[in-house]
Amino acid sequence: MIAVWIFYGGALTMRKEKFTVQSLVKGNRRRTGLVAAVVLAGGLLTATPATAATAATEGVTAAAQTSAAARPSNGRILYDRYSGGRGRLTIKNGTSRDSVITLVKGKTKAISIYVRARSTASIKDVRDGTYRVYFTSGYRFDNARKRFTRSATYQRFDDRLRFVTTSTSYRIYTLSLQPVVGGNARSSAVNPKDFP
Repeated sequence: MIAVWIFYGGALTMRKEKFTVQSLVKGNRRRTGLVAAVVLAGGLLTATPATAATAATEGVTAAAQTSAAARPSNGRILYDRYSGGRGRLTIKNGTSRDSVITLVKGKTKAISIYVRARSTASIKDVRDGTYRVYFTSGYRFDNARKRFTRSATYQRFDDRLRFVTTSTSYRIYTLSLQPVVGGNARSSAVNPKDFP
């Protein structure tokens, strides 16, 4: 089905026609003539100067496309200051919102990872140490500000994670961002200004 714009006495209307390549090649004059008329009308439409409303709509569309294209991939490391260890952190995001999980060692931001909605991602090289785990969830992630621009929430797990490596073992933690029956991790809300 192809949407076709046609001029009728100065008014623009839309009509849907079903075309197949075969019918056009066989020379169906009526449909071929209609396609030629549409192409001509389309050329006339695009030749007219854009109005302010059209320019504004195009700007909004371009911004939306840029925002959608800028959404980080699942598991993308957004910040990495302390990696290179053997510890592993797996994050299961069973929510409908994308999330960013940030590990903080002492008062220093160590590493941040982007986890898309209903996805799982891992940090595979966490250095030994004790970390606080912060996470933010929301929609429309702004890469420049490293923040969600819609419906953002900011939280911190109450318990810290302690990564320890020996000659024969290392720690693996799994965090679920959605409530889990029998889960043992509690979280608290964080002021957005205090989020690392």
